[in-house]
Amino acid sequence: MNILITGGTGFVGEELRAQLLKKRHELIIITRSASKYEDENARNQRFIGWEDDLVTEMENADVVINLAGENIFGQRWTEEVKKRIMDSRVETTKKLVDAMRDAENPPKVFISASASGIYGDRADDILTEEEPASDDFLAEVCVNWEAAAAPAREFGVRVVHPRIGIVLEKGGGALEKMITPFNLGVGGPVGNGKQYMSWIHRTDLCEALWFPVEHEDLDGAYNVCAPNPVDMNEFAETLADVMNRPNLFRVPRFALDILYGEASKPIMDSIRMQPKKLQVAGFEFRFEDLKEALADII
Repeated sequence: MNILITGGTGFVGEELRAQLLKKRHELIIITRSASKYEDENARNQRFIGWEDDLVTEMENADVVINLAGENIFGQRWTEEVKKRIMDSRVETTKKLVDAMRDAENPPKVFISASASGIYGDRADDILTEEEPASDDFLAEVCVNWEAAAAPAREFGVRVVHPRIGIVLEKGGGALEKMITPFNLGVGGPVGNGKQYMSWIHRTDLCEALWFPVEHEDLDGAYNVCAPNPVDMNEFAETLADVMNRPNLFRVPRFALDILYGEASKPIMDSIRMQPKKLQVAGFEFRFEDLKEALADII
C-alpha cells in the first residue's frame, strides 16, 4: 500500500516506518525538514515537506497515519508551550483533512493519533472507550485533536483515533527519564505510587496502529495499551528488578510540581485504560506482562 505518515521521524514513527518497510509498503513521510532526510530517500520511502503538494499525495495514498505533535515531556507548560502542543496536533490534522477534501480519490482510512490523557486523573476506575473525556488541558488537546480529524468522514474516509498510553522503549518517552535514576542507584516510584500507568511496548503500539487497516470494522476511538496496567509502585519495583537496582528513593509529588508544574500530570495522573475494542477485534499483544516488556527493552 501507499502510506502517508506524519511524525514518521519521531520516537514512535521511526519504529513504525521500520515495521512497514519490512512489509514492503511504500511510505511518504511529511516532515518540517525534508532536506535533512535526503539520504534516506529510496524507491519505497520519500520525505516531503508541509509546503509540498499534499493534495496530489492524498490522491495516491491508501492510508494516512498522523502522529505529529510537540513533545509534552520535560518542559514547563507555559502558555506559549501549551499553544505549541495544541497547534502541533490540531492544525497539522486540519491540513491533512483539507488535502483529503480537495482530493478526487481520498485515502480509505485515516489513523489520527490521540492519547490516554483524554480521560484525565481517574483513580482506579477502569477506562474503556465509552468513558467521557475529562476537562483538563491534556483532555482538551485530545478532544480537539480527534475533532480536527472527524470531518474526513464526510467524504468517505474511515477515521480511527488510537488513544495511546505510555510508550515503553529505549531512547525516548517516560521510560528514558525513569531509567537514569535507577542506573545511578537512586530510583524509586514517583508520587504516592498509587497512580495507574497504562503502558504499551513500542512494538505492540506499532502493530496496533496498523491493525485498523486490516480490520475495517474498527472505527472511531480505541484504547492502545497493554491489557494489564500497573500502578507506579509496581512499575518501579518491576523496573528495579529487571535492572537489578535498588528501589528505595520515592520522588515526592511536590518536587515534580516545583520542577515541571502542570507538566507533571502525564506521570502523576492515574489512568487505568483497558484496550476493549482491540481485544474484541482479536488483536494479539506480544507483551502483556510488564516484566517481560521491560526485560525485552533493557
